[in-house]
Amino acid sequence: MPAAALRPKPLPTQSTARRAVQLDLPYAPVLKSPLPAGRPREWYISHNRRLKAMRLAIALLDSGVFLPGQARNDTIRDAARLIGVHPPSDTTCHMVRALMKYSR
Repeated sequence: MPAAALRPKPLPTQSTARRAVQLDLPYAPVLKSPLPAGRPREWYISHNRRLKAMRLAIALLDSGVFLPGQARNDTIRDAARLIGVHPPSDTTCHMVRALMKYSR
């Protein structure tokens, strides 16, 4: 009998499952390092906004929302509540949809 037949079959991932795989919580937060000093305030604001939009886009993709048209503001804010971040602004919601659009 080949060795591959003895190994158990792995669980389906989001890319191989027929249905959306639910987001399993809680995840351990990523260790944060301090941001570089000496930048203008606008840089820090946009940097944090991009990070938040990226986290939200990943959470939406994990929960089965694959198209930007499916990601309305209330859907994005529900995902933010689910992963434990503050509700995003309209600008951040727009950025989440843009990330989902250009990732294809």
